[in-house]
Amino acid sequence: MKSGAEPIILLMAEDDPDDRLLVREAVEEGHLLNELYFVEDGVQLLDYLKHQGDYANAEQAPFPDLILLDLNMPRKDGREALQEIKADPRLRRIPVIVLTTSKAEEDIFRTYDLGVAGYITKPVTFDGLIEVMKTIAQYWFQIVKLPPKIIE
Repeated sequence: MKSGAEPIILLMAEDDPDDRLLVREAVEEGHLLNELYFVEDGVQLLDYLKHQGDYANAEQAPFPDLILLDLNMPRKDGREALQEIKADPRLRRIPVIVLTTSKAEEDIFRTYDLGVAGYITKPVTFDGLIEVMKTIAQYWFQIVKLPPKIIE
């Protein structure tokens, strides 16, 4: 994966507990050596990224290398959270990949306009999800050069 001893930190914003479980199992099944953290909505996502509220301890909420973002979540949806992330100079360089059930062209156009790095429709099978997670890991952590993490 990434060179050096630093773990790869994936942060997923997903309100569905079954989807969170499937992603965790896909990462394990795919033997991807990543640390995976979850938040349940856009409010928690921004609190996590800004180390506020329940996420004030940076050791328990490490800065992510990549965000996987569902669009349809309660309180603050993925579109709103994405807009705030990309408007924040401290956060805008974090690659955000939309991983959602939405196939709506409006969502695809809008999220790319907001600066999303990729848009993936959730696969319908577990094997498909494993392949998606492997492909994400290979591309983002073996091929792409990411910017250095922000020192807090």
